[in-house]
Amino acid sequence: MRFAILLDAGFLKRKLGSKNNPVTTNQVVEFTKTIAKRKEFEAYTLHRIYYYDAEPMAGKKPIPLTGGFGKWSQYDFSTSDVYRANIRLLKDLTKEPFFAVRLGEVIFRGWLVKQKKLEARGKQTSLTIQSGDLTPNIQQKGVDLRIGLDIAALTLKNHVEIIALVTGDSDFVPALKFARREGKQVFLYTLGHKIYPDLYAHADMWIDESFENL
Repeated sequence: MRFAILLDAGFLKRKLGSKNNPVTTNQVVEFTKTIAKRKEFEAYTLHRIYYYDAEPMAGKKPIPLTGGFGKWSQYDFSTSDVYRANIRLLKDLTKEPFFAVRLGEVIFRGWLVKQKKLEARGKQTSLTIQSGDLTPNIQQKGVDLRIGLDIAALTLKNHVEIIALVTGDSDFVPALKFARREGKQVFLYTLGHKIYPDLYAHADMWIDESFENL
């Protein structure tokens, strides 16, 4: 009897790391070892660990409000510490035993005004925006889809009896419902994160302890 661990990387990185202290390969590996050693898996063998993420945004984009056409300052995504840390993490995890790294993509959606700039200030009804008040709007695509497809494949091909999903995202409810209808068990690890009730309803076990208490 086997089980698989599915890691929603966007969620996991927020819970185990921060912008100033990005999660490391060792942290991810140790986390999966902690999950695999839990008592609910004592009679089971690990099939595989699936890690779902997207490569970080690369290249340059012109920053608005910095001089006009042909004179824009450039925002270079590839030089940031976050970019380097995420690239290193993805490359390292592909070399880890039993890990399968599944990648979506990232899309640049323009620029957003930083939330701090939009905070209410008395009766103020207008703002003066400068280039430093803007932040890139980057969105992931295809990551949730890959998680759903793998849940369906693991279920239909009978690769595992238990699917252990680490996430706090209710978008996976349809996939979890499908797995349970086909006779698989779903264990949900939310690491203390508050989730929508629908997600509880479609898991056989819900484990909400933080990483430190697992």
